[in-house]
Amino acid sequence: MTIEIDDSGTGDLIGDAFIGFLRKETDELIIKTLPLDLFQNENWKNKEPYKVVVDLVKDGLNDLNFEKESEKILLCRGNIFDQVRTYFEEEGINFEPAIIEGRLQDAVEGRLVEHLRELGVRSKKLTKKSGAKRFFILFNWVAKDFYNREKLVKNGFKRWNTVWREKALEKYHNLHKSHYKTKRSSNIKN
Repeated sequence: MTIEIDDSGTGDLIGDAFIGFLRKETDELIIKTLPLDLFQNENWKNKEPYKVVVDLVKDGLNDLNFEKESEKILLCRGNIFDQVRTYFEEEGINFEPAIIEGRLQDAVEGRLVEHLRELGVRSKKLTKKSGAKRFFILFNWVAKDFYNREKLVKNGFKRWNTVWREKALEKYHNLHKSHYKTKRSSNIKN
């Protein structure tokens, strides 16, 4: 039997991240949550997400009644699993790095999109496909209501603090300045 493990949201700008497990032969699917606060402030500096993901993987494998002697794990190559790989090696767990596609990837990315919708991201362009396009959808969403939405940002990411936060603030002020001007000029006409 084979269990696949994949993640979603660990590199996305806002919200929780998710770890998914799929036993391919039986289609048993489990998704665990890595809360946003692990990616913020001191938690990020102390590498808390990397530690917590080991516990989530242990829990997920336990939930699937993983049998070390007879099962193999296909583990996503993402760096969020660095300490998981070390744990597997120390425990003699049979695993190999893999590019996860298909059912599990679709499910775990789908859970992330569902979570982002729950946070209020309404863009019709938001999809399960990670990358630059999704980054800018989330960045623009934060910038539109910066002071209320910044708390949802994974602020532990260095580039947020050195580049993107300032750009989001600038965009917010530009949006609201032009909105204010439009509102003001329409009031003058009335």
